Amino acid sequence: MKGVKKKEKKVKNFVENIHDEEYKKAFYRPLLTSENMVYDIGREKESLNGNWRFQIDQNDTFLRSKWYQEVKEDASGREVPLDYDFDHWEEVKVPSCWNVMNDRYFYYEGTGIYTRKFKYKNRGEDRVFLKIGAANYETRVFLNRVFLGYHRGGSTPFYLEITDYLKKENRLHILVDNRRQAEFVPMTNTDWFNYGGLYRDVELIRTPETYLKDITLQLTGQNYDGIKITLEVDGTVKDGLAEVAIPELWITDKIEIKNGCGEKLIKARPELWSPENPKLYEVNIGYNGDEIRGKIGFRDIQVKGRDIYLNGKKLFFKGVACHEESVINGKALTEEEIRENFRLAKEMNCNYLRLAHYPHTEKAARIADEMGIMLWEEIPVYWAIDFANPATIQDAKNQLAEMIQRDKNRASVVIWSVGNENPDTDERLQFMKELALKAKELDPTRLVSAACLVNHVDNKIEDRLAEYLDIIGINEYYGWYDPDFNTLVEILENSKPDKPVFITEFGAGALAGHRGTINELFNEDYQGYVYQRQVEVLGQIPYIKGLSPWILYDFRCPRRTNRYQHGYNLKGLLSKDKRHKKLAYYVMKEFYKNK
Repeated sequence: MKGVKKKEKKVKNFVENIHDEEYKKAFYRPLLTSENMVYDIGREKESLNGNWRFQIDQNDTFLRSKWYQEVKEDASGREVPLDYDFDHWEEVKVPSCWNVMNDRYFYYEGTGIYTRKFKYKNRGEDRVFLKIGAANYETRVFLNRVFLGYHRGGSTPFYLEITDYLKKENRLHILVDNRRQAEFVPMTNTDWFNYGGLYRDVELIRTPETYLKDITLQLTGQNYDGIKITLEVDGTVKDGLAEVAIPELWITDKIEIKNGCGEKLIKARPELWSPENPKLYEVNIGYNGDEIRGKIGFRDIQVKGRDIYLNGKKLFFKGVACHEESVINGKALTEEEIRENFRLAKEMNCNYLRLAHYPHTEKAARIADEMGIMLWEEIPVYWAIDFANPATIQDAKNQLAEMIQRDKNRASVVIWSVGNENPDTDERLQFMKELALKAKELDPTRLVSAACLVNHVDNKIEDRLAEYLDIIGINEYYGWYDPDFNTLVEILENSKPDKPVFITEFGAGALAGHRGTINELFNEDYQGYVYQRQVEVLGQIPYIKGLSPWILYDFRCPRRTNRYQHGYNLKGLLSKDKRHKKLAYYVMKEFYKNK
């Protein structure tokens, strides 16, 4: 009969692990987001770093064949052949990027399986959480043969509660997939290396049944004479009193918690944090047997007209951009490498770094707090994002929320950036406007920016997104991609912004140690000449309040393949190993000394 759907015959030779192409559907939920985050600054944690077992999985056989179930016998009890042997896979260190730990995986894009065993013994805690500092890009977590959660985003931390799944002996599997996809943030086309791996710390957090889930500390008052503390707890004890102590300020106080939340303004006049005086205070907060101890700095950052004020004083941002990369470790930077980057920037007379183009490790902000470096942190809404896709904006908003949640109490972090070099289309405007407003909603105490492109048709600084930004970031490469410096002069004369402008990128490429005349590309003399011309022009413009030239040191990029580059972007002021300072480094050092 017409309109009656024929009943499909049941397929009798269907083999799930080889015929089911929707095998991933069961592994997208539960989705781990900023809502799952646990405040862990100053909290005691146990590291699961160290020796893990690793195997690449090009065909996703782990998911297709459900290896995590470790089924060794059929229904009749007969032994079945297995295509895996977890404890005899390659041994690797975590954190790590697989691209640099073995030449065979250098350009590999796909799934990598990390696994290890660990013992657990309860020490009086009621709850246990697993924290993964970051893994690029999609991550799926399995514990003791159970799938526990899925996370999207390659640079922000995520957490999952594992209390009910722990045993005395535990098997943990973490699947990391770095395949680029058009709907991701970033999408398929970027100007940096696509590292894969479990490349930040893996840790356990033990808490009471009700614990301090979130803490926010803010400097308040026109005279900086107050500290506002906002608390959120999770668990059954929704009402009670939290205790707060800042010993150096002689503060001991209580905050009433009702329905899981509490807030209090405490009178205090802390010594203010600044690059010249990176003052930090020990802050202790306790509730229901849970306790947080951390070092916190207090400072104020504001825009008034075209000027930026730190603690009420006008400030020029003397900076440089930086990727999260090293020759040896890829994205898995050590604390020593981060300190080296900051030391080299400070030696160049910088007071700020632009951490491009994604959230760097949380260690960076902690170290910047200590060393006195202001930070611009951003999410990778980069180039041609799928601005019309609801899943993409959701991904971007979550990455923004995870970044802000993680670093909102770091005095060094002064600017949130919502993207880089996007076309000024209607869809992009709506997308990034929502991100800018979201950043202000989550953290009204910091400035919001984005690295934009100039209007090349009318030769002026013009982007509709600027209405929603506190600082207008501009990337320009006059003297390099556009060799005519007169165009830059014309653009700056044509522009009348009512907000401060940062030149968030400028520069030129040079092979470290290669010298020549200023009439040929890719030598240090030409790069130094471009920098000298740039600072001569930019230093005269009153509305430009910050610079972060591109970039501190050379970094890997597969799209860079000429006879000088060999897979590296050579715009660094330092060589890739940071042992050689190019001529342009000294141009910026001198300019910043006198600025």
